[in-house]
Amino acid sequence: MIKKKSRFLTFVFSMLPGAGHMYMGFMKTGVSFMSVFFFLIFFSSWLDVGPLLFLAPLIWFYAFFDCINRMSLDEEKLLLLEDKYLFSLDKLTELDKNVFKKRKLAIGVLVLFFGVYLLYQNIMHFLEPLIPNELYYNLYSCMRQVPQIIIGVAIVMFGLKLIKGKKMESEVDD
Repeated sequence: MIKKKSRFLTFVFSMLPGAGHMYMGFMKTGVSFMSVFFFLIFFSSWLDVGPLLFLAPLIWFYAFFDCINRMSLDEEKLLLLEDKYLFSLDKLTELDKNVFKKRKLAIGVLVLFFGVYLLYQNIMHFLEPLIPNELYYNLYSCMRQVPQIIIGVAIVMFGLKLIKGKKMESEVDD
């Protein structure tokens, strides 16, 4: 049951995206905000894409003000609010139940790539003392760029697919 909590503690907890929601009893919403916020930080640092971090303040402000607005609601309106995840995988698969069957090859290639990449990263740490520093540095530098290249290619392919789909829609409308 969701009930009114301390305004001060709600404010304090709302400084961390999702924590204020969880304090108020909106666990699914809080976990969603927190997951998105920290995944964005992890993803941008792992891929070394600093400009992606410009989204972090947007998520922070949205979560903060959403929590403060929920705190200011009266008891009846607060009870009417539904605690739900921001992004639900079951709703995404409802769009096309065969999405994973249709994309089995692409998903398999991505999983294989990330598995090989993780193995490479771990093996290189063991091989570091055994190979010359210059060779190690060059291999490490090249492999560090591979995830960025793969993600970049995937984004371009996704964009082209969206454009192609939009053109096909406009041709059907004519």
